[in-house]
Amino acid sequence: MNDIDAPLPPDVLARRLTEVYDLVGPLYRRAQRGVEQGLAADGLSVGVRAVLTMLRRGGPMTVPQMGRAQAISRQFVQRMVNEAAALDLVESIPNPAHRRSSLIRLTDRGRAAIDGVLDREHRLLREVGSDLTDADVTTCLRVLGAMLTALDHVADA
Repeated sequence: MNDIDAPLPPDVLARRLTEVYDLVGPLYRRAQRGVEQGLAADGLSVGVRAVLTMLRRGGPMTVPQMGRAQAISRQFVQRMVNEAAALDLVESIPNPAHRRSSLIRLTDRGRAAIDGVLDREHRLLREVGSDLTDADVTTCLRVLGAMLTALDHVADA
C-alpha cells in the first residue's frame, strides 16, 4: 500500500520529476508564444516584459540583480533595459548603495504598460482549470521551486 503523502524514494522521485520537466518545456514555449503575440500589439519583447515584471514586483533593481534573479546574463538584461529605456518604460536613478551600478525603475509609462500586459494575462489565466485548489497551486509552486533550487546547485558545481 502506497501512502500518497509519504516522501518518494529518490529513484521514483526522479522519474516523477522527469514528468514535470516533460510538461514544463511545452508549457513554457506555448506561454511564450502567447505572450509574444500579445506583446506584439504593445511593441514589447518578451525580454522587456520580463524586466518590467521584475521591476513591477520587486521595485527598483540593478541590472546585475535582475540577471541573478532570472539566471540570465547581465549583458542580456542590459540590452533589455536599454530597449525599455528607449521606449521610455524605465529610467536609471542613483543607487545609494553602489555609486557605479544605477538602479533601474519603471516610469509611469512603463508601469501602465506592464499593468496592461499583466491584466490581459490575468484574464487568460482565469480560464485555467476551475477545479484547481489553493493547495494544488501551493504544491506546484513548492515542487517547481525545489526543482529550480536543485538546478541552481548543479549550475554552481
